[in-house]
Amino acid sequence: MTVATTAPTGASPTSAEARASGGRMAVEVVGVRKVYTRDSQGIVVLDGIDLKVPEGEFLALMGPSGSGKTTLLNLIAGIDHPTAGRVIVGGTDVTGLSEGALARWRSRNVGFIFQFYNLIPVLTALENVELPLLLTRLSKKQRRERALIALTIVGLADRARHYPRQLSGGQEQRVAIARAIVTDPAVLVADEPTGDLDAKSAEEILDLLATLNREFGKTIVMVTHDPRAAHRAHTEMHLEKGVLAREVRRR
Repeated sequence: MTVATTAPTGASPTSAEARASGGRMAVEVVGVRKVYTRDSQGIVVLDGIDLKVPEGEFLALMGPSGSGKTTLLNLIAGIDHPTAGRVIVGGTDVTGLSEGALARWRSRNVGFIFQFYNLIPVLTALENVELPLLLTRLSKKQRRERALIALTIVGLADRARHYPRQLSGGQEQRVAIARAIVTDPAVLVADEPTGDLDAKSAEEILDLLATLNREFGKTIVMVTHDPRAAHRAHTEMHLEKGVLAREVRRR
């Protein structure tokens, strides 16, 4: 596991550098529409989205409630299926995978970071981080070693035996991030990762995400309402009524 052994000496290319060098795309969204049916009426949530995210990018998706940003995040993560169009992540067209193949693909290629952490209260921090590895063929010893390394990366090795109730909100989110990176996925998807935190904890989480992007080369796609969080990304994209309305590039 790359993220669990050594920190690279150089940072991954920024969005601009990747585009300039013809770098590979971590995510490609091609002509995607998402329509939900309610009372026999179609509700268009995403309407012809085209998006390319280079490897090593840190992208913030912003927009008002109902604009489609979380739906787009779920499509990229393989949690949901588009009504039309294609979603390609790491060279794999996830729209063509069966449910079983999609579950296996998600477990290896995407790490999830949620607003409310989604930790299991009866498990320790170490056991929570270990959970995604239960789908692998690693031995119990190997799983524990990787989980501890992931906790070390997020600065919580000394809290490995603590339960969620014994941790602060910021520490719980760090555990959740450790769980997201323990399988060494290329892409991290974060849905309002600072939305339930105080200002100080939020800054610490954003610093950690920036480190994972800069030093470990993780591509990050983050949904946020917070302009301060979005400002930490390389690129901001704004959705309005299911379409990409504008883009702000910082690097």
